[in-house]
Amino acid sequence: MGDQEFDQCMRLMQNGEKKGLEKIYKAYASYIYAIFLNITKNRENSEDLTVDFFLKLWNISNQYKFGSGHKMWLTKVAKNMAIDFIRKNSRMELTDSVQDVPSRADNMESPIEEQVIGQISFREAVDLLPDTEQQILLMKFVGQMTFNEIAEILGIPMGTVTWKYRKSLEKLKCKIGG
Repeated sequence: MGDQEFDQCMRLMQNGEKKGLEKIYKAYASYIYAIFLNITKNRENSEDLTVDFFLKLWNISNQYKFGSGHKMWLTKVAKNMAIDFIRKNSRMELTDSVQDVPSRADNMESPIEEQVIGQISFREAVDLLPDTEQQILLMKFVGQMTFNEIAEILGIPMGTVTWKYRKSLEKLKCKIGG
């Protein structure tokens, strides 16, 4: 879903029309769930948080700034909810590693990506990498985010993001014998 379509959905929500929320849910439910699962490491909590996220989205739709990059905004809202959840439930630890994500993203950008991801599952691939590289791959493949968006969310330079991304693909290629 592009920024313009997202903005239209948010306008619908601000006018009390649930169709906008439905479209956003269909487009982002699995992405939001992956963010929660990445942070909480618990499927049940992640499912509950995903439902809560979309209820919250409905309630805060008037706070959205149109044309400001919706993926980054959604990600920040989800991360803040997850952190609040963990603080509230102190028995859980906040980590940045990816333990369980959907098996494969459809939008590959290069033959190296197709070769690496085609030979092993996405979950197996990210488990081989350091935490930051796991986050970058999650955001790139599952979230279909740009390198610039990833850099802003992680608070690191875009050059570092692209370098870590390419290095992680090279590492994975070596691990699978490519």
